[in-house]
Amino acid sequence: MVNEKELRTIIEQVLTEMNLDQGTAPAEEETCDTCNNTTVIEDGFIPDVTEVDIRTQYLVENPVNKEAYYDLKQYAPCRLGIGKAGARFKTDPVLQFRAAHSAAQDAVFSDVDQDFIDKMNLFTVQTQCDSKDTYLTRPDLGRKLDDEAVKVVKEKCRSNPTVQIYVSDGLSSAAVAANVGDVLPAIEQGLKSYGIDTGTPFFVKYGRVGAMDQISEITGADVTCVLIGERPGLITAESMSAYIAYKATVGMPEARRTVVSNIHKSGTIPAEAGAHIAEIIKKILDNKASGTDLKL
Repeated sequence: MVNEKELRTIIEQVLTEMNLDQGTAPAEEETCDTCNNTTVIEDGFIPDVTEVDIRTQYLVENPVNKEAYYDLKQYAPCRLGIGKAGARFKTDPVLQFRAAHSAAQDAVFSDVDQDFIDKMNLFTVQTQCDSKDTYLTRPDLGRKLDDEAVKVVKEKCRSNPTVQIYVSDGLSSAAVAANVGDVLPAIEQGLKSYGIDTGTPFFVKYGRVGAMDQISEITGADVTCVLIGERPGLITAESMSAYIAYKATVGMPEARRTVVSNIHKSGTIPAEAGAHIAEIIKKILDNKASGTDLKL
C-alpha cells in the first residue's frame, strides 16, 4: 500500500510534468494579459477542470501570434489551441473533455429533481415511456401522454387558453434545472404585459418535442410552447430550447414549429430568452402562423 509520503511524491511528479508546479507558467512560454491561465495548486490538488473557460485557454507552446488567436477563440467556444505533449494531447484538456462527457451523460440519464419541480409550482404528468431506457430507445412513446396524464391535464389545466406553456425534461435534466427558473417567469411576465392570457403550466416527464401536439389538442390552446432540455454536447450540458406552434395538431409537419435554441448561460441568457419568447408568441398570435409560415 502506498503511504502518504509516497503519494505526495507521485502527485508532485505529475504536476511537474503538467507544467503546473505551484501555479507557475512554463519558463519558455510568454504570457499575455488577456490570456494568462495560471493554475494555482493548493495542498497538492488540481482545481476543478469544469470551471475553466476554454475560450480563454491557449496551451500551444511558443505561439506565433497568441493575442490574435485568443481573439478568434472568443467567437468559437470549442477546443482550439489546446496544444500537444508529443503526439498526445496535454493532460489538462483531456481531463476537461472527460469531465464534459461525464456531464453530458449525467444530463441525459438523470431525472429533474422533484424539489425543483415543486418549487416552480408545476404538477407532473408522464408520457407513455415507463423508464429512461424506454425513453431513449422509443422516441415515438415520448411523443404521447399516457392515459393518466391525459386525464390529469384535462382536470388541472384551463380549457382553451390563448397560450399553454409547459416544461419537459427532454434529453437534459441539467438544462431544465439551470434555465427554467429564469425563463418561465420571464415568459409569463412578458405575455402578461402584452395582455395575453396563459394556461396552467406543468411538467412532462420523459417528453419529446412532439408531445406538444397532443397537449395542444387536449387544452385547445391557440399557441403551445414547450421548454425542453436539448441533447447535451461537449461544450455545455445545459442547453435548453423553446418550441412554439400555432394550433398544433398531432401529425403536423415539423416545419410548423418556431424554435428558440441555445438557451444557457454562455448562449442566449435565460432571462433574455424569456422576454424574446414572449415577443415571438405575440407575433405568432398576430399573424396566426408559426414555423416557416411566420416571417420574423
